[in-house]
Amino acid sequence: MSTVEKIKAAEELISNKIQKKPSIGLILGSGLGVLADEIQNAVRIPYSDIPGFPTSTVAGHKGQLVIGELEGKQVVAMQGRFHFYEGYPMDLVTLPVRVMKAIGVSSIIVTNAAGGINENYKPGDLMLIRDHINLTGANPLIGPNDDAVGVRFPDMSQAYSPKLLDLGKQAAKNIGLTVQEGVYVGNPGPSYETPAEIRMLRTLGGDAVGMSTVPEVIVARHSELQVLGISCISNMAAGILDQPLTHEEVMETTEMVKTQFLAFVKEIVKRMDGEKK
Repeated sequence: MSTVEKIKAAEELISNKIQKKPSIGLILGSGLGVLADEIQNAVRIPYSDIPGFPTSTVAGHKGQLVIGELEGKQVVAMQGRFHFYEGYPMDLVTLPVRVMKAIGVSSIIVTNAAGGINENYKPGDLMLIRDHINLTGANPLIGPNDDAVGVRFPDMSQAYSPKLLDLGKQAAKNIGLTVQEGVYVGNPGPSYETPAEIRMLRTLGGDAVGMSTVPEVIVARHSELQVLGISCISNMAAGILDQPLTHEEVMETTEMVKTQFLAFVKEIVKRMDGEKK
């Protein structure tokens, strides 16, 4: 089954299960899937039921699409994502973004848990992503291009929508939340970085580092979706605090900040119009 056939098959299955088309997509990272539990009148579809979708294998990722209403808007949430390091090819990692576009989404909020490179950050901070650096060694657009899906050479000069970034800043201000703003570095994983690699990434201009998000954002822009990115700084990256890094720490931190995270994203969704700008 080709990617286009997978998109069409997934679109048909999902469309048959929902009453209203969503305009906003949410991709929820490690420990952040709790937001999907806030969606009302929800239709939940396990990834295993969706044609072409792989299985999410990482702790903290439930592995289902949740479609319904959040803050008066129709949304579709990925409660758990797919990663390049799980062994999935980039076209599968990013397939849900293509499907979101097909079912009516025009804007997406991409979230992740990330390690803090900027030494002014602390675990528990939320960072609005201003830009990213792709160090995955891959690109989901490599291969034949379907002009009906997107242009051969998409512009990435505004990978993250300035309009949505401003909206995010205003939403934080509205609820009295202090947020960071910075550059996300996407690495392939699954091993954490060495202290020397973190010093290199800081020199390159990175503020936070993780193992997701970049492929999804590339495909979102190829699909002409507007993107807002949010990182939860779940730990300081290697060499900063002189302590070992664990996925358990990531989950503990996201649990600690979930109330702030929920309030922040809900305030953003409330202010979004879901229109293509």
